[in-house]
Order: sequence, then C-alpha cells, then structure tokens
Amino acid sequence: MLTANVHEIKTKLSYYLDQVQKGNKVIIAKRNVPIAEIKLIEKQASKRVIGQSEEKFEVPEDFFKPLPKEVVNAFNNPK
Repeated sequence: MLTANVHEIKTKLSYYLDQVQKGNKVIIAKRNVPIAEIKLIEKQASKRVIGQSEEKFEVPEDFFKPLPKEVVNAFNNPK
C-alpha cells in the first residue's frame, strides 16, 4: 500500500494509476492525513440485456402502415 499527498498524486497520477493496475492500493492524504483510497475496480460479469436478440430479422413493409381504427380505439378507449 502506498501513501501520497494530494499534490504528489496530481503531479504523478499516471505513476500511481500504474501502481493500482499492478494490485497496489494508494492512500491519498491531505497534509499527511489519509482521506481517500484508490484501488483496482474488479471486473464485473457481463450482463445480458433482456429483450435483445442475437437473431437477425427483417421488418415487413406494412409494419409502418397505420393500425386499423378498432385497434387504435381499443388503446384510446380502454374498457
């Protein structure tokens, strides 16, 4: 674990980020008083979004035609 004051962290940020990538934790201090910690973010398991399909499909031409009036009315005037 490394400890450095804010000024040094700002000056050598790339160096400290490299240290974090190597597995070290970095403590940031203000006037030698620890106030924060930089640590490596663990990789999260990829999540599959529900509703997305890997399958290819084509949208038929009539998809964009207006709906029949009875269908539109069913949405506008629910029972």
